[in-house]
Amino acid sequence: MNGRPGALRGALLAATLLLLTGCGSTMLKDASVTVESWGEVDGAPVALYTLDNGRIRASITNFGATVTELLVPDRAGDLGDIVLGFDSLEGYRTRSPYFGCTVGRVGNRIANGAFSIDGERFQLLVNNGPHQLHGGPQGFDKVVWRSDHRMTEEGPQVRLTHRSPDGDQGYPGEVRAEVIYTLTADDELRVEMSAWCDRRTPVNIVHHSYWNLAGHASGDILAQELRLHAERYTPTDATLIPTGAIDPVAGTPFDFRISKPIGADIGELPPKGDDPGGYDLNFVVNGEPGTMRAVSRAVDPASGRVMEIESDAPGVQFYSGNFLDGITGKGGAVYAKHGGFCLETQIFPDAVNRQGTPGWPPVLLSPDEEFRHVMIHRFSTERD
Repeated sequence: MNGRPGALRGALLAATLLLLTGCGSTMLKDASVTVESWGEVDGAPVALYTLDNGRIRASITNFGATVTELLVPDRAGDLGDIVLGFDSLEGYRTRSPYFGCTVGRVGNRIANGAFSIDGERFQLLVNNGPHQLHGGPQGFDKVVWRSDHRMTEEGPQVRLTHRSPDGDQGYPGEVRAEVIYTLTADDELRVEMSAWCDRRTPVNIVHHSYWNLAGHASGDILAQELRLHAERYTPTDATLIPTGAIDPVAGTPFDFRISKPIGADIGELPPKGDDPGGYDLNFVVNGEPGTMRAVSRAVDPASGRVMEIESDAPGVQFYSGNFLDGITGKGGAVYAKHGGFCLETQIFPDAVNRQGTPGWPPVLLSPDEEFRHVMIHRFSTERD
């Protein structure tokens, strides 16, 4: 399963393209894309692409359109891998809690795995108690995407496409999805997500990396500092389904308007029943949805690494790795509770069941429309 495929699929796909000087002011002469075989799933070849801009290196597989590695320098210039994940394809296939992947057709939760469109009721496959999470048991994160790579004036790029047929996981209509990863000359990992359909259906494609800016194997992220550009959030019930309210963050442990350590107020969110405690909540991003704007700024004081996120999405799910339970990842690293955090820009959870609720964004896509979701991760360092 993780060995080299045979015949044409089996040959090492290695192909490196170097940017040439004089091709554009933003291009880097030492940027490259390399491609290698990474196994196969149900006879479909899986590739691993590595994008390098000369300072930062990102590895992406077409299984689940997944970021498997992201090497970013600290304030001393030393590279560290800041995303949680696995060394081989098998981990992503069989035991991944959505490490680095693309989730869809609808990211986050749909209450009771059901919704209605124009009076017709649809029952989805469920995989999170009574609810559907991240598109179902065989969502976009569990399929092999078609893929190709190229050099652009902005930097090395991988383009991935997937066709989700009518009835997939219970959803109506066919959806054609596209994800483009670009590692830019400005030290940005840009994720562009698009989709088209042939029948009205909900679409909310989301990127789901787990971040640890000190390094994926460095322990918990509670001392890392976070600022969210969000004045409001959507409270949930005990099963993490939004209640429909939109409340201010002021005076709550969800107030990240001024940067603070992730662990500063996490004690106010203790375990309750099946909930291990911590952050797992949608925040309403300030500004106009559909326009690119600041979402967050995360800093690891020890290494100096900084990650800023911009997006055009209406919300962002902040998750503090509450359900990580000692899973073994890359290089034998053990990812315990709070070993990484997620910042998933998105349409609000369960939006398909909140259509018409004041303040809730639309999630239904029609055949004459294009779904578009852009997310930019910008990396830098700050001094002591």
